[in-house]
Amino acid sequence: MVQVSAGVAHDCDVLVVGGGIVGLSTAYAISRAAPGTRVTVLEKEAGAARHQTGRNSGVIHSGIYYRPGSLKARYAVKGAAEMVKFCAEYGVAHAVTGKLIVATERAELPRLHALVQRGRENGIPVRELGAAQIAEYEPEVRGLAAIHVGTTGVCDFVGVARQLGEASGAEIRYGARVERIDRRPERGVAVLTARGDVVRGRVLVNCAGLYCDEIARLAGDEPGMRIVPFRGEYYELARRELVRGLVYPVPDPAFPFLGVHLTRGIDGGVHIGPNAVPALAREGYGWGVVRPREVAGTLAWPGAWALARRHWRYGGGELRRSVSKRAFTAAVRRLLPAVTEADLVPAAAGVRAQAVLRDGSLVDDFLIKEGARTVHVLNAPSPAATASLPIGREVARRALEMLGSV
Repeated sequence: MVQVSAGVAHDCDVLVVGGGIVGLSTAYAISRAAPGTRVTVLEKEAGAARHQTGRNSGVIHSGIYYRPGSLKARYAVKGAAEMVKFCAEYGVAHAVTGKLIVATERAELPRLHALVQRGRENGIPVRELGAAQIAEYEPEVRGLAAIHVGTTGVCDFVGVARQLGEASGAEIRYGARVERIDRRPERGVAVLTARGDVVRGRVLVNCAGLYCDEIARLAGDEPGMRIVPFRGEYYELARRELVRGLVYPVPDPAFPFLGVHLTRGIDGGVHIGPNAVPALAREGYGWGVVRPREVAGTLAWPGAWALARRHWRYGGGELRRSVSKRAFTAAVRRLLPAVTEADLVPAAAGVRAQAVLRDGSLVDDFLIKEGARTVHVLNAPSPAATASLPIGREVARRALEMLGSV
């Protein structure tokens, strides 16, 4: 059994669980705000950014989708500008490309106009386009109307994460899966890793992404939510000349997913996707990856059943596009009529760590909670990579305040 022992020195001041972009941004922010603070990062994989950070579309989001005043809106707008500056300063590959959000049906036009208003409320410059003007940006894309958002871009988020880790000066331990946590409010936190190492810190920061709720419970805190993993499946476009930049459909405001979109990445390739289907493991990057214990944990959460009952019709469409390339292609053809099934080449999938409440509600904003000597990041899916620098500062602020009070 791992224990925090009286009189034993701490190995670090702040112990961060999770070496994705949010955990490494937190370490970086601590080093900037309080030089000399000892930070250790525990990452279960052999390198940084192996999951959500390294398996997303690489888009620097503008913040146009998010409710004005929310953390997502404030941190995405601020984070996008800071991310471009960070990439330029450290030589990380990036480009500010702008993007189109395209309405292909009349029923989508009111939602498109609402996005224009939301963008303006969030301080984002937006240009409204008629059907003929879409071709100025994307000759092969068709729609009734569109908006152009100039502050959207793309970057190498894995490169950003690595640079954050290097610049933080933190001790980063790879292959350090957390097995047990012993928290003593009067002493600190001790963590036992799968290798048998015990690491003691004064404050624990939980940035474990897909496993953040489990880490919270190991620390003795009830998070009040569960992570329900949704796999996002992608294709690569064989005829990449069909798409110049970034093209998105008008999202359904009832869901946190943005729909199948077209993304020319920093490497010049064009990714198409993702859809959003329930994953059968928290790291279930394909239908063949099944972890019964994790499936059972999801099914035991009442919110998962409430979510399924509420959104079964939407989910059915996503499942159909997962198992049928023809159905996926049909969804893409709404935006890009020239595309064919032969143009779509399977690409690596990602898994979104979506927090779901007991009543089945999807947590629609970033969620950060505190316990005794603990700070937990409990919901940080997209646009968390874009917003990682502001998120890291906020988590660092809380951890340092906690450090100062113990």
